Amino acid sequence: MHLAYPAVLAVLLFCTGLYGVLARRNAILVLMSVELMLNAVNLNLVAFDVWLRDALHAGQALTLFTIAIAAAEIGIGLAIVLAVYRNRGSSDVDRLRDTAETDDAETLPDDDDDAAAAEDSTADQPTAPAGKAKKAEATA
Repeated sequence: MHLAYPAVLAVLLFCTGLYGVLARRNAILVLMSVELMLNAVNLNLVAFDVWLRDALHAGQALTLFTIAIAAAEIGIGLAIVLAVYRNRGSSDVDRLRDTAETDDAETLPDDDDDAAAAEDSTADQPTAPAGKAKKAEATA
């Protein structure tokens, strides 16, 4: 068997997974695309193991480790997606940016001309940890 056949199939699988990761917004579809990419790597490992006729079958052993890591990744990833879906009502990846906490004291001035004025005004503002503590007290 030629090495080109499984290699081309692995490239097609990897490109399909890469497209899914970059283009999809649903978190479950992104996880499925990551699985496609890992399976492309597994296919390459086994194909090169057969092609090189390795006595230790190192490619197949690495494939087993990759499958175990992929199973753990899917378990943890699905738990995170379900928790986000329960809290937000959507598993849209673009809407997950709203979960990041930002502090107003950490923002930088937009223009260089206003930098001196911003330095004077930030002297009166609380530092970032104090701002987060005040934010936590306000939400409690």
